[in-house]
Amino acid sequence: MTHPLTPAQEATLLAAIKQAERRTSGEIRLHLEDDCPTPEPLDRAAQVFAELKMHHTAGRNGVLFYLAWQTRQFAVIGDAAINAAVPDDFWEAVKEEVLGHFRQASYVPGLERGIRLVGEQLRQFFPYDAATDVNELADDISYGDDAPASPSGS
Repeated sequence: MTHPLTPAQEATLLAAIKQAERRTSGEIRLHLEDDCPTPEPLDRAAQVFAELKMHHTAGRNGVLFYLAWQTRQFAVIGDAAINAAVPDDFWEAVKEEVLGHFRQASYVPGLERGIRLVGEQLRQFFPYDAATDVNELADDISYGDDAPASPSGS
């Protein structure tokens, strides 16, 4: 896979994730790959979510931003607890906000905006507790060559 982000862009997105996670027990990940191997990007996002073991957080409040950058497919998906807490149209609203930036070729700011929106909801429903919160998932950006293209069967 080619890496579409410059080191500066990657640093900007990692900083956005860390900033959002400072105020919540929730976890945010970003996964990029060249092409989406499934017809629907949301299906692929669900596969990657499982492969990254994002459903193993204590609060079931992980969120994955998925982007197949060459085929221009995007999805955002949350685990059970955050999905149950946010308004019904929340994920679609975040997706449309991010895609609005993408349409202007403003990819990194679009992802930053989406991460901020998700971070605000996570903070509202899953506030940070210094006594109990630990960073349960890596904050690094995963790439297509980091996760298998098909479900692992687990």
